[in-house]
Amino acid sequence: MHDRSALGPANVSDEQLATMVAGVLECDPASTTLATSFVDEVAYDLPAITTAGRFWVQGLALVGGREVPFKLFAKHVQSWTRSPLFDQVPLEFREQAAASVPWRTEALVYRSDLHERLPEGLTMPRCLGVFDLDELSACIWLEPVEIHPVAWTTEHYAHVASLLGRMAAAPGVIELATVGGHDFHVRDYVRGRLEIQVLPMLHDPQLWEHPLVAGAFDATLRRRLLAAADLVTELVEELSTYPLLTSHGDACPNNLLTTDVPDQVVLIDFGFWTLQPVGFDLAQLLVGDAQLGRTSTAMLAEIEQAILPAYVAGLRAEGCDIALDDVRRAHALQLLLFTGLSALPVELLDQPPSPALRRTVDSRAEIIRFSLDLLDATS
Repeated sequence: MHDRSALGPANVSDEQLATMVAGVLECDPASTTLATSFVDEVAYDLPAITTAGRFWVQGLALVGGREVPFKLFAKHVQSWTRSPLFDQVPLEFREQAAASVPWRTEALVYRSDLHERLPEGLTMPRCLGVFDLDELSACIWLEPVEIHPVAWTTEHYAHVASLLGRMAAAPGVIELATVGGHDFHVRDYVRGRLEIQVLPMLHDPQLWEHPLVAGAFDATLRRRLLAAADLVTELVEELSTYPLLTSHGDACPNNLLTTDVPDQVVLIDFGFWTLQPVGFDLAQLLVGDAQLGRTSTAMLAEIEQAILPAYVAGLRAEGCDIALDDVRRAHALQLLLFTGLSALPVELLDQPPSPALRRTVDSRAEIIRFSLDLLDATS
């Protein structure tokens, strides 16, 4: 019995699925057929504008007449013009907005041989197949990763940072940094998200009059943030002077999985994989869990002190000699531009007041304060 209707347009033929099952079971495709197959959609509580769906595809395969269970992961990626959130983009900005999000990159990364080039300690799920569905979508089929959660201590953060530093500078990896074919410069981010959405929001008096915002942002913090917003052009030009290295693009703990292999980290979600100024991945490594309320903002200073030298040590291991102070300054600039300026959870402020919402706003205020302090400390 087969029921893969939940996949919708991402479904494949029985023959294609059997071939991928043979790959994950490491058996002869000629002697592998499907007995049963079914699909469970994976619930995901974070917005992902280029993901149409995530699915576990499971069942029984007949391998040489013997029934063997199988399980594969399928990810349906799409242009974010197909996301319901795209309807919120003003008409005059839609062409620019559509071009700003490189939805094709992840499929191109999995079609490459990046998995063979990553430094020791880093890996990625084995790709079983990538299928173009139409001109604006594709489906990526992956071998499951058996996750073995670990406590994210400062030592673990440092270990991950060292691996990201090695990845950033590894010559073989840099050769694939632009495999997505998406030319990106921080100026694009400024002309897009910052100028269109974030900066007008920060200069809206009604934002600061919201009771939750007013309670979390004192006059000094508000003044500092607005002053930094007024310096965006200058800060971007400074950031543009730093060397470009490979960046995962969203190196938050959610995308850095651990298995039962000691010290191994599995990278997932390559949608923003490209070249970025040195140290780019440190920002999301530092604040990713704090933004979601999973890590206390009181830990930010301790984590930052651990990951910066570890990242630089990773650079050194690959022969890159960029000075630690330069990496820290680039990191500070990027933390403010990509996180600090847009950290206010404005999308949540229309919800009924609650202790949880107040904690979120307070936490975001601390992230902003930390990013401003780091910028001041490195200037």
